[in-house]
Amino acid sequence: MSAIGLSGCGGDVAQRGNLPSADRISEIQPGSTTREDVAKILGTPSSTGVFNDKSWYYISRRTRQFAFLEPEVLDQQVYVIDFDDKGIVRKVEHKNLKDARNVTPAPGATPAPGKELTFLEQVLGNLGKFNGAGGEGGLGKSTSGERTGNTKNGPSPNGGQ
Repeated sequence: MSAIGLSGCGGDVAQRGNLPSADRISEIQPGSTTREDVAKILGTPSSTGVFNDKSWYYISRRTRQFAFLEPEVLDQQVYVIDFDDKGIVRKVEHKNLKDARNVTPAPGATPAPGKELTFLEQVLGNLGKFNGAGGEGGLGKSTSGERTGNTKNGPSPNGGQ
């Protein structure tokens, strides 16, 4: 019975990515191999450069995870293919786990596009929100932050009107 419990202690090993073989990589010749040739030889990359597509990354990673714990990286291999402005291979680099570095994300939030509403969306989204219970209009705020409507339905800071 204890053997069954111990058999699960090895953790789950997961392989991600498809690393090209050394023979395939050796077919890539800086100065003569084109971007199209690389795609034919190695297939599409795992990732491309963030700010431009002059770098292609072929990434493979093997991890082991025990239950709910953070996965442990057992092996990581990355081939980086850099292209010049004409789409010709400039250099081929191989990186492994010892080349990896931890990256600490910058604090704060990154603004995301698409959060701001158009004027029409604001008007249509606010229909009915500022009506008073008596139907005489209510107190609200415009999109510029100014008070709008009449003040009959709520207390007045001046004690009256």
